[in-house]
Amino acid sequence: MSKLDEYVTERSRNNPNFAQIVEQENINLEVALKVRDLRENLNMSQRNFAKLVGKPQSTIARIENGSMNASTKILSEIAQATNQRLTIQFSPAL
Repeated sequence: MSKLDEYVTERSRNNPNFAQIVEQENINLEVALKVRDLRENLNMSQRNFAKLVGKPQSTIARIENGSMNASTKILSEIAQATNQRLTIQFSPAL
């Protein structure tokens, strides 16, 4: 276990809200990487990808940098615009 994992575990014991915040940030990061990978696999700039999806470029930038909690609605819109299938999966917590 890394020092960061130890810190998160200890802090989460003392503050359950901290654990929720960390989990949401992990989800945002995973979404950010998936959306960026999709855009790059399509060889598109953020601007062109945003046009395809029908969203402002700033929205795509916020998703890709992990600062936006992307809704399933926007992820579904991205999937439809890019001919992808959106899947949501639950896995056991570590």
